[in-house]
Amino acid sequence: MIAQSIKNKFVSFFQNDPRIIRSPGRINMIGEHTDYNEGFVMPAAIDKEIVCAINRNKTNSCTLIASDLDETHRFDLDNLQKSDKGWPNYILGVVEQFQKKGLEIHGFDCVFGGDIPLGAGLSSSAAVECAIAFALNELYGHNLSKIELVKLSQAAENQFVGVNCGIMDQFASMHGKADQIFRLDCKTLEFEYFNFILEDYRLVLCDTQVKHSLASSEYNTRRQECEAGVTILQKHYPEIHSLREVNINQLKSHENEFDPVTFKRCKYVVEEIARVLDCCELLKKGDLVSFGQNMFKTHEGLSKDYEVSCKELDFLKDQAVASGLVVGARMMGGGFGGCTLNMVKIHEVDNFIQSMTKAFKAKLGLDLKTYLVNIVNGTSKL
Repeated sequence: MIAQSIKNKFVSFFQNDPRIIRSPGRINMIGEHTDYNEGFVMPAAIDKEIVCAINRNKTNSCTLIASDLDETHRFDLDNLQKSDKGWPNYILGVVEQFQKKGLEIHGFDCVFGGDIPLGAGLSSSAAVECAIAFALNELYGHNLSKIELVKLSQAAENQFVGVNCGIMDQFASMHGKADQIFRLDCKTLEFEYFNFILEDYRLVLCDTQVKHSLASSEYNTRRQECEAGVTILQKHYPEIHSLREVNINQLKSHENEFDPVTFKRCKYVVEEIARVLDCCELLKKGDLVSFGQNMFKTHEGLSKDYEVSCKELDFLKDQAVASGLVVGARMMGGGFGGCTLNMVKIHEVDNFIQSMTKAFKAKLGLDLKTYLVNIVNGTSKL
């Protein structure tokens, strides 16, 4: 439906047939704030996606149309400059990366749009970057591998957009597989797929639609706190370079050398990395109930030890547990707003959505948005 609409708009505007590329958003089942500690994450691509229609033109300039915003941006390939509109920069950044690698790009036209909710923490920006990178690679026959396209897309966001994101979002968007989640090693970029077939459950996102201003500054503070913890432990274990290499016994044996806040931060990360590895073993057994128990523990750690939750997220998680309709629930993403991720009993989905929406309104006076998501394949040509 979206793809046809995007294609129709392209044909109407540019009078030729485009190539159509889709690229999904992502969720992270478990492994939050572990990426910059060289740990593990466990993401998946979801059926909320960006679709782009693209084709060459015979000039040295490009026309971009953001269908959902009904906005147009034009630029010359010899003069890439940041746009005040914001959204063109994700595409301009990808173009710049191709140019930096000496990969020839000529003028092109593009229309894109999708159904990834903005601001919900589902990585719409990474989906746009991956869609454009994949499309330009196809359009100009550069034969880059998926991992090269992932690194290129991440570099576009780091260097041109100016957001110091990790690699998980682009990796999940590009490498997703239907009915599977994967463990990504953020140190080596090795990854392994695990079956995640939800016969008895559905994944439901509850979107607070709030984003507290603490998010970016506190993110940087957490990184510094983790690095401070590593510095303390290196005095005793010179081989340690990140919290990935720390076990809980090492950490606890030197607790008296930490200030209480730094210790809590490091404790959460070390425990969360261990939870991801535990979840891999649980998935091999098909034990989704125990997997869900780890989701509860992750939320508690993020809320109490890492302190990146907020009253809205905590309320939603507590309400989900109290409902008895979930086997797992937690806040997802960087924190201070965004979504909770819930593994809901399949026959109780409607009851769950109704009760959560009503409770959220009654307690906080806010409207709750909910999204049912399925796990799908990564970036591809339609």
